[in-house]
Amino acid sequence: MINQKKIILVVEDEDPMQLVLRDILTVEGYVVLEAKNGIEGLEIAFREHPDLILLDILMPKMDGLEMLKKLREDEWGKKVPVIVLTNLSDNEDVAKAVEEDVFEYFVKTDIKIAEVIERIRAKIGK
Repeated sequence: MINQKKIILVVEDEDPMQLVLRDILTVEGYVVLEAKNGIEGLEIAFREHPDLILLDILMPKMDGLEMLKKLREDEWGKKVPVIVLTNLSDNEDVAKAVEEDVFEYFVKTDIKIAEVIERIRAKIGK
């Protein structure tokens, strides 16, 4: 059996963060899909069914919490692991995300990419 590469969707509107995540995840052997806002992210998620979604909360057009809510209304979307990346250390937003069954969340200012990779591997393997 051929070991297929795992697909990760990165929904992030900040270019530097998007680039860092894409480069590192690609080097780690994942296929990376990218979206700049929640609307795009939702379309790609439903079309491609990635193995995991890295999701920013503050984005234009549709924020990450709204995208997450819509994602969880779908049969497939209920099961996909989501890791939230946010600039907010606001516990209320984090609490909302956790209610929507988020696997993990990271505050961007505290983020260590190696830690994110570790969490991804723990959840979906390589």
